[in-house]
Amino acid sequence: MKKPAFRKKSAAEAVEPAETEQSGHAPAEAPEPAAPGRPAGRSGGARTTPSLLAAAVVLAAVFGIAEARPPAAPAKADAGAPTTAQVERTAAVCPQPLQGLTGSTTFTAYTPPGTGGATGGAGWLSDAAAPATPPTAAPSAPATPAPSGSGAPAAPDKGGAPADARLTLAKPGSPVTGPAANGDTAPGTGAVATGALAPGFTVTQTTVVTEQRGLGLSGLTCTPAGTSFWFAGASTAGDRVDYVSLVNTESSAAVVDIKLYGDKGLIENDAANGITVAPGSSQSVLLPTISKGAVTDLAVHVVARSGRVGAALHAADGSKGADWIPASADPAPTQVLPGLPADTSAAHLVVWAPPEDDADLKIQLSGKNGWFTPAGNESIHIKAGMVAAVDLGKVTRDEVAGLRLSPTDDKHPTPVVAGLRVDRAGGGGKSDAAWLTGSAPVGARATVADNRAGASTLFLTSTGDAATVRVTASAGTGGGTPVSKDVELPAGGTVALPAPEPGGLNGSFALTVETVSGGPVVAARMLSLPTKDVPMFTVQALHDDHSTVKVPRAGQDPGVVLR
Repeated sequence: MKKPAFRKKSAAEAVEPAETEQSGHAPAEAPEPAAPGRPAGRSGGARTTPSLLAAAVVLAAVFGIAEARPPAAPAKADAGAPTTAQVERTAAVCPQPLQGLTGSTTFTAYTPPGTGGATGGAGWLSDAAAPATPPTAAPSAPATPAPSGSGAPAAPDKGGAPADARLTLAKPGSPVTGPAANGDTAPGTGAVATGALAPGFTVTQTTVVTEQRGLGLSGLTCTPAGTSFWFAGASTAGDRVDYVSLVNTESSAAVVDIKLYGDKGLIENDAANGITVAPGSSQSVLLPTISKGAVTDLAVHVVARSGRVGAALHAADGSKGADWIPASADPAPTQVLPGLPADTSAAHLVVWAPPEDDADLKIQLSGKNGWFTPAGNESIHIKAGMVAAVDLGKVTRDEVAGLRLSPTDDKHPTPVVAGLRVDRAGGGGKSDAAWLTGSAPVGARATVADNRAGASTLFLTSTGDAATVRVTASAGTGGGTPVSKDVELPAGGTVALPAPEPGGLNGSFALTVETVSGGPVVAARMLSLPTKDVPMFTVQALHDDHSTVKVPRAGQDPGVVLR
C-alpha cells in the first residue's frame, strides 16, 4: 500500500492526510488560493459543502430510502396470522377391481354440503388404462404404455368432467353410485373434484364376490396418489392370494419399489425393485412372485422412487374371507385401530418395527367405559426391522372395541406400523375377514360413502377426553331427507351405533362425522351384507377430509429490496 501523502499548509491549517488510491474514491481536490481579503481555506470550504450535500443525496438513494423519509408504521401483531380457505381441488385413486374374480364392484362418490363461498366445479371418476400384465406374472419388465384412447380421460366437456367419465357428481349433499369396469384387465380409476365439490370429496369402492375363491365383501375408501404406503397383515402362506395394485393416473411414469418385511427382516428380491408404471396405466403384483417362499405375516412398504401412484393391497384367504388391507397411518409410537365388532371370532395382530430399534408395546382395548388391558395379551415385543404377530382370539368378549398400541416405556418410543385381521363366523362354519389398521383422528370432519339400509354400523372411540360428535346421514342416491344425531363418548370409551338413516331413503347414502367437543376421536364404519350364510363384512376407518387449508397472509415490506 502506498504511504499517505502529506502537504504543507499555512500555519493556520492543520496537517491532514489525503485519500489514497486504495480507497476507491477520486483524490481530494486541492483548495483554491484565498481571494484578497478572505481568510485562507474559506474558498475550499465553500466548494466542499455543496459536494458533500450532493454525495449525501446519492448515498441516501442508494443505501436506503428509509433514511430519506420516515419508516412506515410497524404492522399489527395479527397481520401475519394465517386465514382458512376451502380446498379447490381434491383427487383420489381407486385400485383395479378384484383381478380374475367374478363379482359386482360399485363406486359411490359424495361431497358433504359446505359452508364456504366456493361455487361451480365438477366431480367425476374415469378409468385408467388396463393392466400391462395380468396379476399372475411378475413385474420384471416395465409396463407398456396404454394405447391411445384407453388410458387418459377424454377431453372435459363444458361442465368440467370428461366426456367418457364413468361417474359424475352433480352437487354437494347428493351421493351418486355406479358400476366399475369388469374383467381380468379392468383398470384402476381416478377420481377428481373441483370448486364447490372439492371440500370433503370421498369415493368408496365395494365388491361382492360369491364364488368360492375370494369369497367375501371387499371395500375401501379411495386414497390420494402418493409416494409411500404402509400395509401390515399381508401373507403368502396357506391359501392366501395377496396382491398389490398400482395405479398411475399422473402424466409421467412412476418407478416403484415394493419392500416386504417378515419375521426375519427385509426380504430381498430384485423383482420387487424398479417397477415402472406408465402414465395412465395399472399393474397388479402378486406377493408370492416377489417374496421367497411362504411367509405367514408380512408388512409391505410401497415406495415411489419417482412420480406418484395409488397403491392398495388386497388379501384373499380361500373360503375364509377377503378384503382390502387399508393403508396404515405413518409409523408412530402409538397406533389406534378402531372398528372391532362385538361378535369378533378371531383377531390376529401384526406389527412392524423399524431397523433402528426394537419396540415394546402395551396392548389395550377401548370398551364402553374406557381403556383396559386384555388378560393374557398385555404386551408385544418386536425386534428391529422385523415383524411380530400374536393371536388375540375372541378378544372383544362380545363387546365392541378399539385397539391401542403404545410404548411400555414412554422414554423409549419406537415408531411402528400395525394391522389387525378380524374374523366373523357364520352358520355352517363359514366366515369372512376384514383388516383394520392404525388410523388418525377424524378431526373436524370425516365422511364414508356407500352405506345401505340396515347394513351399516358406526364405531366411535374417544382416545382422550370425553367427546361429542355429530353424525349426519346424507340423502340417498335415489332420494331422501338428511338426518343428524349427536353422540356422547366417555373418555377412552367406544360406542357402536347403527348408522342413522335418512328419511324416505332410496338407494345408498353417506355418513359424515364431525367433532363437536372433546376427543380426539377415531372412527370406523362396518358394512355387513350377509350372503348364503356367509357373514360378509368390510370395515373402513374415517379420515379427516382436510377440506380446508391454512393460507398465510402477506404484508407490505418495502425494506425487502434491501435484503
